[in-house]
Amino acid sequence: MKDFAGKFAVITGGGTGMGRELARQLVAEGCNVAMCDVSVEAMAETKRLCEAEKLPQGLRVTTHVADVSIEAHLQRFRDELIEQQATDKIHLLFNNAGIGGGGSLFTNTREQWERTFNICWGGVYLGVRTFLPLMMKADEAHIVNTSSVNGFWASVGLGASHTAYSAAKFAVKGFTEALMTDLRLNAPHIKCSVVMPGHIGTSIVSNSRRIQSGAESDELSPNEILATRQRLNGMGIDTAPMSDADIQQIALDRARTFREEAPTTAAAAAKIILDGVKAERWRILVGDDAHKLDERVRQAPEKAYTPEFYKGFTEEVGWRLG
Repeated sequence: MKDFAGKFAVITGGGTGMGRELARQLVAEGCNVAMCDVSVEAMAETKRLCEAEKLPQGLRVTTHVADVSIEAHLQRFRDELIEQQATDKIHLLFNNAGIGGGGSLFTNTREQWERTFNICWGGVYLGVRTFLPLMMKADEAHIVNTSSVNGFWASVGLGASHTAYSAAKFAVKGFTEALMTDLRLNAPHIKCSVVMPGHIGTSIVSNSRRIQSGAESDELSPNEILATRQRLNGMGIDTAPMSDADIQQIALDRARTFREEAPTTAAAAAKIILDGVKAERWRILVGDDAHKLDERVRQAPEKAYTPEFYKGFTEEVGWRLG
């Protein structure tokens, strides 16, 4: 698929971050876009940005409320797409939606753990299941599943448990790699790619907290303050002298710096992904940090979870995930 003009694309998690930038860049190339998200407001802003430059006549950008972990929501999204986009086929499927959280089997609830896993992995699986029949009707199509560097390195450092997200992203990577053969045998006109971003400047930290807590406010609950203290203590930071207000500010600063001080912007990430799709690359690493981490893990897999590995890597790439 060398260009996207006149094609139909589905993007999950289109309200912010890479999903928003994928939508903007696809529309700029003349591609019809149907996006879903749990936030009506975020999608409205994405649509506004897409339409800031006058759309070519007939080009459609539609928004659909859906939780990708719920199959009925995705099926409703599909049915709305068919009606509102006036098509029975799609050419591009970006299973992009994801959240963090629920990293520990000990300090997080089962509900938090499964919420993360069911969105990050279940959303990909259900997305493919739901939209594959529409891709079968296209003359060419491409499935793009977002994994992560946590799909080959299950850590964000020694001070934070990261089991739910990492397990989900490993699943996405394995599923997509296996899907290549399934498609080759049964639907050779459909290609697929697994995307493995490093640290990208998005709002995933703040968005994940809101989804996990069900709260719109940025103010941490007493339980969240306690969990943040535990995370910081695990990183070797003594939180005893810190007030709850101090902990709240640290959490706000972490979300801001993750978004604003990342080595790769969401817009740059989206361009790398779309260029990879055009080049029919099945494996798309996003960011210099992703390339360097991939190289380090391959060179010394037995050392990948040692303090020395993490210290050396973060010093090389400048990660400050906190």
